[in-house]
Amino acid sequence: MSWSGLRWGSWLVVPGTTDPSYSKEFSMPQRSSTARGREFGEGVRAAIKASGMPARRVAGLVGWQEAKLSDFLNGKIGCTETELALLLGLCRTPIEERDHLLDLRPATHVRGWWQKHAACPPVRLRTLVENVAVAKTLTTWHPHGLPIYLQTQDYMRAVITASPNLRDDETDQRLQAGQELQEFLFRRDLQCTFYLHEQALHLPVGGHEAHVGQVHHLLLTAVRTNVAIRIVPTAAGAHAGLSGAFTRLTFPTYEPLVFLELEGSVLIEERSEAVKRYQEIVRSLASVSLNEERSKAVLLRVCEQLAVGGGSENGHVLPGALATGVPFLGSP
Repeated sequence: MSWSGLRWGSWLVVPGTTDPSYSKEFSMPQRSSTARGREFGEGVRAAIKASGMPARRVAGLVGWQEAKLSDFLNGKIGCTETELALLLGLCRTPIEERDHLLDLRPATHVRGWWQKHAACPPVRLRTLVENVAVAKTLTTWHPHGLPIYLQTQDYMRAVITASPNLRDDETDQRLQAGQELQEFLFRRDLQCTFYLHEQALHLPVGGHEAHVGQVHHLLLTAVRTNVAIRIVPTAAGAHAGLSGAFTRLTFPTYEPLVFLELEGSVLIEERSEAVKRYQEIVRSLASVSLNEERSKAVLLRVCEQLAVGGGSENGHVLPGALATGVPFLGSP
């Protein structure tokens, strides 16, 4: 039995499986893979590398020919649970990682993945990090706040400490994990598009100073050549993104997928019909949002109002609404 999803195996190429919504940009064949399969393959390779032993030595200790280990690492053949446990044991793989890979082995071919958290969500969302690291495009929508990719340290800390389900002694580790995701924005080959609701700009997360710093950070980030920030104005009323936040990733050679972070779990949508539904939501958000230049103008106006102590919290007209020519009165 073999697994699917290893990005290094040419045997996985399936012609004609491109996403129609990206047919011009991604015309090359995409590999039939799954998030579980890729994570399993990367994990096994990393375990062997961490052992410090050459492939021939590892194969011999498991009782395989070196060619069999090569076929296994290239996804051409599978292995039994006993063989995998022996291999990981010989590599002295940490218990937590060993158990994770053993759990993945039987389901590497399954599309879609509902990762359920324990009492407290993990500090680092491994699957998200590993997929963003190899993504071609990242598109995120957040209806009422800012996505972690755009948050300042003060904003992020306020969000973390506001949750009743996160441990206080993990705040610094969570800040570091968030920074790891933000560093991907500096990859010139990763094109990022962020859809934000106008009202999210006026949520004073962390207090006034943190609010000012956050909006300035958005304005600075918006000038990056690989980052587009698009604001959905309040005047748009009902819109396609009301169902909740999500992140859509596309890849040079893999099929697209969508991440949905929930309170007690993460849902990874890989089924083509589900991913296409989210692409339709992206198209709809694009049709009602301000373009990049007008969005920057809104951010600049918010910065100016905050600098003089104004803003919607004092009952002023929201600046984004001013930019669209439709007034929206802030709450007193």
